[in-house]
Amino acid sequence: MKNVVGIVVSNKMQKSVVVAVDRLFHNKLYNRYVKRTSKFMAHDENNDCNIGDQVRLDNSRPLSKRKHFVVAEILRRAKIYTPPSPTATPVTGAGAAGVASPPSS
Repeated sequence: MKNVVGIVVSNKMQKSVVVAVDRLFHNKLYNRYVKRTSKFMAHDENNDCNIGDQVRLDNSRPLSKRKHFVVAEILRRAKIYTPPSPTATPVTGAGAAGVASPPSS
């Protein structure tokens, strides 16, 4: 079987990932292209893969009941959103305690 390229959809297991592989084929009856998705489990030795990464899989001997592939390389990393760290600037002034100060004259 040829090398498979897909997107990581789950990395919750230790040293294993689930990869979704899309394929496109032509339906002759309706003269349309149809997209089908297959999910394969693959061995990820160093737990490098994250959800959304594009990876290339190679065949291997059966490693478990459903795991017959090994992650050969990570082709493209997913862009993971990291929220900006809040800066520790305390609020000072009249409205700091939530009590309105009387106007000064």
